[in-house]
Amino acid sequence: MGMLRRFSFWSIIDTGMIWLAVAFAFYMVAAGNMVVMAVALTIAYHIFALGFQLQDRTWSHTSVQDLVAVVKVISLAVAVSMSMVVAINGFANFEIRFFIITFIAQLLLIGGTRLAVRLRLEHSQHRAQSLRTLIIGAGEAGTQLVQQLQKDTKSDVLPVGFIDDDKRKWRTRLLDVPVLGGIERLEEVIAKKQVKQIIVAMPSSSELQMITKQAIGTGIAVKTMPKMADILSGKLSVSQVQEVDVEDLLGREPVQLDLAKIATNLMGKTVLVTGAGGSIGSEICRQIMNFAPEKILLLGHGEHSIYQIHRELKQLDKGVELLPLIVDIQDMKRLRDVMQAYEPDVIYHAAAHKHVPLMELNPLEAVKNNVYGTRNVAQVAHEIGAESMVMVSSDKAVNPPNVMGSTKRIAEMIIQSFHEKSNTKFVAVRFGNVLGSSGSVVPLFKEQIKKGQPITITDKRMTRYFMTIPEAAKLVLQAGSLARGGEIFVLDMGEPVKIVDLAKNLIRLSGLTEDEIPIIEMGIRPGEKLYEELLTTDELVAEQIFPKIFVGKVMPVEEQVLLDYLQTILQLSDQEAAKKTIELANANHVQGDEKIV
Repeated sequence: MGMLRRFSFWSIIDTGMIWLAVAFAFYMVAAGNMVVMAVALTIAYHIFALGFQLQDRTWSHTSVQDLVAVVKVISLAVAVSMSMVVAINGFANFEIRFFIITFIAQLLLIGGTRLAVRLRLEHSQHRAQSLRTLIIGAGEAGTQLVQQLQKDTKSDVLPVGFIDDDKRKWRTRLLDVPVLGGIERLEEVIAKKQVKQIIVAMPSSSELQMITKQAIGTGIAVKTMPKMADILSGKLSVSQVQEVDVEDLLGREPVQLDLAKIATNLMGKTVLVTGAGGSIGSEICRQIMNFAPEKILLLGHGEHSIYQIHRELKQLDKGVELLPLIVDIQDMKRLRDVMQAYEPDVIYHAAAHKHVPLMELNPLEAVKNNVYGTRNVAQVAHEIGAESMVMVSSDKAVNPPNVMGSTKRIAEMIIQSFHEKSNTKFVAVRFGNVLGSSGSVVPLFKEQIKKGQPITITDKRMTRYFMTIPEAAKLVLQAGSLARGGEIFVLDMGEPVKIVDLAKNLIRLSGLTEDEIPIIEMGIRPGEKLYEELLTTDELVAEQIFPKIFVGKVMPVEEQVLLDYLQTILQLSDQEAAKKTIELANANHVQGDEKIV
């Protein structure tokens, strides 16, 4: 609006407000000629408005100074018109109340008009700048989310509609936000409502994976509500929406635990966790804290990682004694000294070298850590009479073509051999890749995306089993509580996931396209398999002993075979050691009469 148009606009508005104020005052207190009064006030007002440049001001940014100017102009106009009336008519029929009411009415009408314009413009500007958001899910969670967003005056999120498959809710309004139809209208609604963001407000829905994938496919930024457990615990509020993580696309049902059985296994006990600073070990420690052990021995070789998990757990302040112990499991003397000093009841052995290509280049180091380290922990567990030892194994121990997987399979054999001669319950838990763990492809892919680099995969046909770190840790604790001794527990990993699909989802979750972040095949690396297995055909068991937990039919190896291997392996070259390790790991298949161990 140009200066002249703005001047004319406000002059007309103010004139109308003056006449309205005079009419109201005359209605309240009849005094003199109303038209004369209105004309006098209008002339006086516009003269002073011109002097104070009142109509040149930008009222979309009304300030205190602007309102002070309005007060001055109205005060002077009323004073002058009042003087004119007295000069012409004297004090006959003079009513001071008339001028007081006129003054107040003008102030409210003219000042209020300016404020209303500013508030309206600010509201329009806020709506224009707000993140126009579509909520998927018009249930209790979605309603609470909108309620929280509307209460938060600082939030830039503007809910413009709901999507919900419940037809009874269509064409209704919840908290003045319309329910616009079912999921099939998603793209139509996005275009019509100019949606810039989608929030999936279905934290417990069995259809969450499908709906989230469909939302991501639109190319619009997608977020989810916090998990219901975090909301109920007070850790997060409903409105603290989060980025969709790749874990949300796995479509896995929440892990259901037998909490009483785990508590019986851990409550009041001294628990040792090896590799406590690692991704799996540290999560096992976090989970253990929920079952009131007397103390947790945080054992690891890395000073910084042990310091970090010790500091984190101390802040929880749950009355559990925490002991950070810097120990290399290859150092038998140090390990024995520590375990004899504290005599742990329950041991979770998570320390291991896990990187397949790296261990192909360093086979003897893999043997020392994964095989000898496991034997050392098992030997001392047997000596001190621990109740149980649970070794974290890997699906790479099945038909292993690589050194890492072979050392894990031999570690399983060691665990089984100790079961034959000990009162300690020795078991292993075998599962696949853990999202976000050290060595996982997900952190690598995220780093490449962040840097704008192409994502590198080995082969587009490659598949892997995946689970989240908390899920893996919970199932390890559950398996430990089920131990009778000698078992190799196998966790249900769900359906295998194509690595290329994982990469595509991560690209979409980052708000990018494959044109911006291409996916490049690099070829399979030494020791890698196209497809991982959790059990060989001979090891498969149809029945679960607990939801998501099987016991594999794996025959133990003769102890003398293991002893011969252990006595000679470190004397060999890297190449010879790798060959012998892989041969031993693959020689122990179930044949003839199968038995569950």
